Amino acid sequence: MTDLPRSMSAMVLTGHGGLDRLEWRTDWPVPRPGAGEVLVRITACAKNNTDRKVREGLYSTADDGAVTSFAMAGPSLGFPRIQGADTVGHVVAVGAGVAPNRIGERGLLDFNIYPDGRGDLNLAPDYFGHGADGGFAEYGVFPSDQFHAIPNPELSDAELATLGMCSWQTGYHMLTSAGVRAGEHVIVTGASGGVGTALIQLCRVIGAIPHAIASAGKAEALRRLGAASVIDRSAVSDWGTAIDAATGGVIIDAVMDLVGGEMTIPLIEVMCRDLRARRTAPRISIAGASGGNVTALPWTLIYLNQVQIFGVSHGTRDEARQLIDWIREGRLKPVLAGTMPLSRLHEAERVFAERSRDFIGKLVIVPDKVLEPAVAS
Repeated sequence: MTDLPRSMSAMVLTGHGGLDRLEWRTDWPVPRPGAGEVLVRITACAKNNTDRKVREGLYSTADDGAVTSFAMAGPSLGFPRIQGADTVGHVVAVGAGVAPNRIGERGLLDFNIYPDGRGDLNLAPDYFGHGADGGFAEYGVFPSDQFHAIPNPELSDAELATLGMCSWQTGYHMLTSAGVRAGEHVIVTGASGGVGTALIQLCRVIGAIPHAIASAGKAEALRRLGAASVIDRSAVSDWGTAIDAATGGVIIDAVMDLVGGEMTIPLIEVMCRDLRARRTAPRISIAGASGGNVTALPWTLIYLNQVQIFGVSHGTRDEARQLIDWIREGRLKPVLAGTMPLSRLHEAERVFAERSRDFIGKLVIVPDKVLEPAVAS
């Protein structure tokens, strides 16, 4: 490892707050791998909404405006911290106990910091980019067994980053938690984002039928991904009527809700309209609150209709391994909204927050040195 650089460029989060808390550093020390770890030269890292929420401290479980970090595994965020969860790169060095032939391998990080070795349960998750440094840098150190080789030449590094576990594992865990099966009709809210586009594809992989709710102008792209119908949320005055018109009046078996707020109760009510015709209980998986953190939920609606509610954060080791297999088999398609250089992460944060009409999928951050050869050519 003597030929590795001693310093690197990185975007470093120095505390909760605005974009000024993200500091561009060109003298950050390159980490060295310990036992069971690999050192990765990072070539792409997809942005996720959790990056902004962690920076701004928006993870309070109460509606009190408190600045709070993601802390399901206990307080783990320390400053300075390099964010970025969905990391792609190439192994350049290995620690003790890791086979040297892994050097040169292109891979994708399973972003979880698991609390234990269980494959089927992950109730106290943390992740790289929060509890440990992530991918908004030129190099990173990660567990060797969570940096999965993905040689697939048809996928560029930026495209592979769009298939990262932060979105895909969340989406898959929403489906598995609710027990979604082949043939079932599923509503996906916030369908044009990273988790939403993953959910549409994952429904098709397991044989379910996804119906998307998104903002205007995104219907064609979502149908190409596999949405059976698309509802423009800005044009809805009555959700039952709008869903019936779009879907042909099918029974909605489950809702995958990434939005929350005032949309949640009407979607539950749609599932409860004809209980005798249902094959399973109404189910809703919740993994986001972009439409509002607090919803006044009438409990009589829930218990009288036997509605099953699943809160979803991160998934499990077993689900991550299944997703990696599907990527290697070419069953998951990248949805790349665009790339931006790491040094312009402030601008990328604004682009990500605004999400124009043509923004579908994932925005990927690429180290400047990776982009320079392409610019020069």
